[in-house]
Amino acid sequence: MPTYENPVTDAAEAYEALRGLAHATRSWEEPADTYRVIGEVVAGIRCLGQVLDQLAGVHLRHQDGVSTDDGDRMAGAVAALGAADGFHQAAVLLDQAHDQLSAAFVQSGKIVWHPQPAAEIERWISVVFLQGDEAEPPLRILGELGHVDAVDYLAQWDYGDETTDAAMENGHVYDEPGEGTNDRVMRSGDYALVVNAQLGYVSLLRRHTTTPEPEEAEASATVQGEPELLVSYSSPNAPKPTVAPRQAQESWFEPASITTIKQSGRLSL
Repeated sequence: MPTYENPVTDAAEAYEALRGLAHATRSWEEPADTYRVIGEVVAGIRCLGQVLDQLAGVHLRHQDGVSTDDGDRMAGAVAALGAADGFHQAAVLLDQAHDQLSAAFVQSGKIVWHPQPAAEIERWISVVFLQGDEAEPPLRILGELGHVDAVDYLAQWDYGDETTDAAMENGHVYDEPGEGTNDRVMRSGDYALVVNAQLGYVSLLRRHTTTPEPEEAEASATVQGEPELLVSYSSPNAPKPTVAPRQAQESWFEPASITTIKQSGRLSL
């Protein structure tokens, strides 16, 4: 909290606050929040210019009572005058920066931030899992010809939508291929070959992407036959969008591990 009395303490807190702001602005959950942040930054620049002017004033008022490290009072007074001039020039530049930021602030207030399209969700579905003697053919191909040929060999068990539906129904869908401690993952196109030499199994997974369903609130926000009313949420006192909670539903992507699949021995040649 600022003391409003101790410049040393408040300067340290201002630095930490700016450092935190620099870190926090690396990403934005809601782009419309930039408007409020810009407004605070504009006000901060104005205050910083005032600080520089006041620093210049201190150096000018006390130039008769200073010296350099070697005791030269004349040189100390010249240094104080030079520092004051530097602070003043910096304050002038901040005034220019303040004007530029204020203009950008006005332009930002005109922006209507549209909802961003939902990002695709990437998962990996199991195509085939082989263990023991059944894993020897693809492992031999892997050793002799490389992982691309091993993937091509195992891809014969990929029946497209039928394989996808079966994997989702059985919960054989993963965030990343290779969840075992000693799993070795090799990728080729949309496929991932997972090999565990210690446990003697090989698995082929395929990348599968889905787009999440839009929120029901967004769908109901537009009246049928009428254009959607857009609001600039960056404007002062503008209403904020409300989003109804998503209805709970069972997920296809029930967690499972390669080890669990291995123990189940669900598929064989």
